[in-house]
Amino acid sequence: MASSQSEIPFRNVIFSDAVRPSDSIDLTNIKDKTILITGGASGFGAAFFREWAARGANVIIGDINERMGTELVAELRRSTGNANHHFIRLDVTNWQSQASFFKEASKLSPHGGIDCVVANAGIADGEENAQFEVPPDYSSMENPPAPRMKTLDVNLYGVMYTTTLALSYLSRNPGSEACSVGTCSRTRDRHLVLVASIAGLAPLPSQPIYATSKHGVVGLFRSLRFTAPIQHGIRVNMLHPYFVDTPILGSLGTVVLAGGGMAKIEDVVHAATRLVADQSVIGRALIIGGRADVQQVKAAGLQPADSLDKDHAIWDVYAHDFEQSDLFTRRIIAVTNLVTAARGWAGLFSDVSSKITATFWRLFGG
Repeated sequence: MASSQSEIPFRNVIFSDAVRPSDSIDLTNIKDKTILITGGASGFGAAFFREWAARGANVIIGDINERMGTELVAELRRSTGNANHHFIRLDVTNWQSQASFFKEASKLSPHGGIDCVVANAGIADGEENAQFEVPPDYSSMENPPAPRMKTLDVNLYGVMYTTTLALSYLSRNPGSEACSVGTCSRTRDRHLVLVASIAGLAPLPSQPIYATSKHGVVGLFRSLRFTAPIQHGIRVNMLHPYFVDTPILGSLGTVVLAGGGMAKIEDVVHAATRLVADQSVIGRALIIGGRADVQQVKAAGLQPADSLDKDHAIWDVYAHDFEQSDLFTRRIIAVTNLVTAARGWAGLFSDVSSKITATFWRLFGG
């Protein structure tokens, strides 16, 4: 048994329990929330917009496609009778564009604040990935050009910009309170949803840059789920969709995956809606895969999270999949902690003294 010095509790009261996909959702809790969605003019963003606008939310979308964004807002203003839906042109790779988006959105919000931010904008550039995997002969070039990394600019750096601003604005949302486990009755919220991908959890051959960007989003989530609730009272959750027929997949991707068990966009929307509506969900990540019945689920070696009386598509990834890797990592860190504790103050003094001595001789020892 590990000594008390090395034990690091796995569970933490700032996280809620695993999401049960079959539980009912109080959709009335979406009404009157102000929700920001990056990349909101098409794909998942547009689907989220339609669902939450129909539930009474005030939705503000940002996108680089002005025509689609403007038309979508006009459509949903007509269908909902709500003039508090807005489009703001947004280039997520540009900090100033993102800062202006958040500032304008908070002004347009009926209550002057933001309840939920969905970092959804993303791309998958096939040509960029292909050139990365099979690069030209750089040794024959006098001044080789830098490879394109727009996927990282949008999917990772853009998400970092969005997250930085979200932490600032959500923590100052008027009328909101810090999130807490087991509470789900407040109107105002402080919620960040990161849209990753199944490629954030597994390798994706032929798409190394895309997979890298989504692995980065997973790393961001795994860090923020610890700190954001404590420092800012913000709950952070994440979505991991499998392949879905959206513009990011492209026509070639749709053909390649034809006949396979692709996920459905309505299931992605359902998973996201659960996270938005249920304010007791804190620090959870949901995988959205192809729909499977109970026999198929068990044949794959999975245990249903709850009783299955219909096809299952949504899974709480942190309920099982990451426990072992988290535990292993904590034990590796615990080894370092034990070494540090064993060395004590003498070890600290020795390291500092060695560093000072080495620096002195480098500067003055000739």
